[in-house]
Amino acid sequence: MSDAQPAPSGLTAPGKPLAPFRHPAFRAIWIANLASNLGSMIQSVGAAWLMTELTPSHQLIALVQASTTLPIMLLAVFAGAIADNHDRRKVMLAAQGVMLAASATLAGLTWAGLIGPVLLLGLTMLVGAGSALNGPAWQASVRLQVGGEDLPQAISLNTIAFNLARSVGPALGGLLVSLAGPAPAFAFNTLSYLALIVVLLRWRPEMPARERQPMLASIARGLRFCAGSSPLRRVLARGLAFGFCGVGYLALVPILVREQIGGDEVDFGLLLGAFGLGSIITALWISAARRRWGSGRVVGVAQTLFALALLPIAGATTLPPALGGALVAGGGWVATLASLNVAMQLRSPEDILGRCMAIYQAVTFGGMALGAYAIGLLSDLIGVADAIRVAAVLLLVLVPLLHRLAPMPGPGEGRIIA
Repeated sequence: MSDAQPAPSGLTAPGKPLAPFRHPAFRAIWIANLASNLGSMIQSVGAAWLMTELTPSHQLIALVQASTTLPIMLLAVFAGAIADNHDRRKVMLAAQGVMLAASATLAGLTWAGLIGPVLLLGLTMLVGAGSALNGPAWQASVRLQVGGEDLPQAISLNTIAFNLARSVGPALGGLLVSLAGPAPAFAFNTLSYLALIVVLLRWRPEMPARERQPMLASIARGLRFCAGSSPLRRVLARGLAFGFCGVGYLALVPILVREQIGGDEVDFGLLLGAFGLGSIITALWISAARRRWGSGRVVGVAQTLFALALLPIAGATTLPPALGGALVAGGGWVATLASLNVAMQLRSPEDILGRCMAIYQAVTFGGMALGAYAIGLLSDLIGVADAIRVAAVLLLVLVPLLHRLAPMPGPGEGRIIA
């Protein structure tokens, strides 16, 4: 894959929102990743809705969300060491293979009528394990695709790809599940991995020489660096808190649609799609907002808006108010997580970048896994609406507390990438 760059102009000039598209490798991987994310969103709708048909337990339904994030919490630090000690492209290829195999198995068993709640959670956890392996290598490979100058814009564009799939995929997934059942949704996701596998096979980046270290020693070095860096410790604290409080919306949406709104698979997809649309709109201007107002103010406002948006969602008995809340919540979600991601990347050395990003993922997604379990349990006790309200109030309390105790790093604080 050639890395020759066309002359930059307009929106693709350095520093502009679309600047990373000057790089052919980034363009190809971005498009293929969009297709893969689309498949993943369609599968997530199928898995969540299938669980509502297999069991009435709110906790088990919420665990569908936790099953894809728990492996990231448990395995990410090992995946980070693997990403820093091996060819990151090959690590991503292996991860895509794991996820393809798990999705194919899920499709086959569902088609045959052999799937149950435990088996569904087990296979979605296997997909999560593949995602855990892929994540640090993927995050650390962005610099190889665009360099340091276009890195913040590249992170925002990758966020847009994910949320473009989040806005379209759930609606398509809901339609597909309503017409043909969940098995075709799982089969579609299986095929979606192929595009990214083909692109990664063609990509031949110049990899810096790596001095391999024993696994535990490698992990320990990454942990020591993150623990010794005050800016990174504060970013990790923010990620843990937001992951724990914010995941409640995603975990309980299928229950909210089925039991409170009285909707179907298409309504479920539309609600997730509104969340994704809000994320896309926000991702287009969030880099400029951080440059103008600073990441601390952006993250504080974004988390506050996210929490406030959960309140009309919790009280909704019809679709329109829930769609409005989801649109705002999607913007707050992406503004927060993209800002935390950029803060980590800019303050992590290249030789341990995979481990630093893995620790960030482990902490943030670990918070999501624990939050999904907790809110599912709480929902069984007090109901879905009140459980979402509790999550919103908790986040509103934590925003000013974290602003004081764990402020976002300042513009030049701890930066390694200029």
